Amino acid sequence: MKLKFYDEYIPGTKLKQSDMDGLTGMAFLKKVFFISEGVMMTQIRDISGIDSSTLQNWTKRGWVANSKLKKYNIDQVAHILIINMLRSCMQLDKIAFLIQYINGTVGDASDDIIRDSELYDYICRILSTIMENGSCALASIGDTIAEITADYVEPVAGARVRLNRALEVIVVTYYATVIKHHANELLEKLEIDNS
Repeated sequence: MKLKFYDEYIPGTKLKQSDMDGLTGMAFLKKVFFISEGVMMTQIRDISGIDSSTLQNWTKRGWVANSKLKKYNIDQVAHILIINMLRSCMQLDKIAFLIQYINGTVGDASDDIIRDSELYDYICRILSTIMENGSCALASIGDTIAEITADYVEPVAGARVRLNRALEVIVVTYYATVIKHHANELLEKLEIDNS
């Protein structure tokens, strides 16, 4: 099955890529953290559209690490954006499992196979590659993932396979999110035309 899509937004945010000079992934995160090493909850809300109570709930459930001095670092923000980009089409407990599959316990970097900011960068680079191609057969997503993650250095044996499997789930879920959004827009047009 071939799908064509273009998402004008930076994954996990409410910001248009065009408003950020086309930046996504690590380049976008570095721009957010250019002046400060931490961002406040209000800034996360401005970037992602996530309200404070939702973020506090995610923290309480152990899906997001606690902020330090009310500031979130680059990996915490990337982690939040990954959850946000998937939650439209995946249950939060499944997202929590997926992130744990990649990096173990939230807030414990010793069991991570990749920093969250690097994971977010891979996700964005994979999605950009797929979008630039204009269409992508679902069967070829694995090839795109392998190409983008070719520079990944395994901290433990088997980490590359684990990372690439998780990235495939993330990318396909994001496809579903974009398609769902497009379907909702089509439905809204039908409703307007019918009224």
